Amino acid sequence: MKLVIAIVQDKDANKLRSVFVAHDIIATRFSTTGSFLRAGNTTYLVAVDDSKVDLTLKLIKETCSARQQFMTPPVSLNGDTAEHTFPIEVQVGGATVMILPIEDFKQF
Repeated sequence: MKLVIAIVQDKDANKLRSVFVAHDIIATRFSTTGSFLRAGNTTYLVAVDDSKVDLTLKLIKETCSARQQFMTPPVSLNGDTAEHTFPIEVQVGGATVMILPIEDFKQF
């Protein structure tokens, strides 16, 4: 058994939840915040049998798309703390996924 931790952008979170439900994948969802963009994320904790790990990863990859977005950094990129910062284009979305072994699983 594995624990799949998937951090996805809020824009993809509801669609991913629906995809998980359609494939009988049970997940715990909670809100998180990214540090660089300070934007809302959703983190899913998914405990799945080893045989469902590939399906789970495939569904996450197909559902959570990366996109470009403009953001204004809190400080300039050259290290100045000057008030004149300019928007830069960054890639957001997609998913950050970690897979950990589960030593024991109990449900009460």
